Amino acid sequence: MIRDVLPGDVVAVTFDELGLDDAAALDSLYPSEAEQIGRAVESRRIEFAAARACAREAMDRMGLPPVPITRGGRGMPVWPAGVVGTLTHTDGLRAAALAPSARVRSLGLDVEPHGPLGDGVLDAVALPEEAAWVRAATGEVPSVHWDKVLFTAKEATYKAWFPLTRRWLGFADAHITLVPDGDDDEVVGGVLRSRILVDPHAVDGGPDLVEFRGRWAVRDGYVASAIVLRPAGVDNVAP
Repeated sequence: MIRDVLPGDVVAVTFDELGLDDAAALDSLYPSEAEQIGRAVESRRIEFAAARACAREAMDRMGLPPVPITRGGRGMPVWPAGVVGTLTHTDGLRAAALAPSARVRSLGLDVEPHGPLGDGVLDAVALPEEAAWVRAATGEVPSVHWDKVLFTAKEATYKAWFPLTRRWLGFADAHITLVPDGDDDEVVGGVLRSRILVDPHAVDGGPDLVEFRGRWAVRDGYVASAIVLRPAGVDNVAP
């Protein structure tokens, strides 16, 4: 399902591909990683370790040596030079997606269970026009939890935004547009556009971050959204 939202030159790995259990994932942590997460509850430590095990497998597939992946600002992972990446973990699914920085400027991936948001959460995370669209889309295609699709798109936007700006991006600071593929009765994914509503200046020397584009998908009880931002002059690659 994650492959549905990522281009072919991004290496994605899920934890169930590794053949590890939770204990083995915890044992695979580097000392610097274990120190950062040592005071967390066990479930949080397992998520942290499993996502990093996925990232190291992705590095191996890219021909890179394994390294610690510590937490930096706002808890974002710190990647080695020449690599961009994103981690995600939710009930029953942990994953990492990595790419060479020569081809990808920034990545954002979020996966969540495909169920409705809690009462009142939509209005807390959505702009009024986004919330109105979600309610209308739900009436037309109730098989898709559009509120959760919107939430994952917001999260993917933030994950792509922060490494390039080192600044917080609130839920109201980006306007999401979701465009389904295919007919209404066959909605399983589509395109997302995320228009930035605050100062779009990036600190990496690249163009300002005016709009992100990506994809979303619903499959196997999960919804995923991904943003892949390319450097100038690099064309996108189909999933």
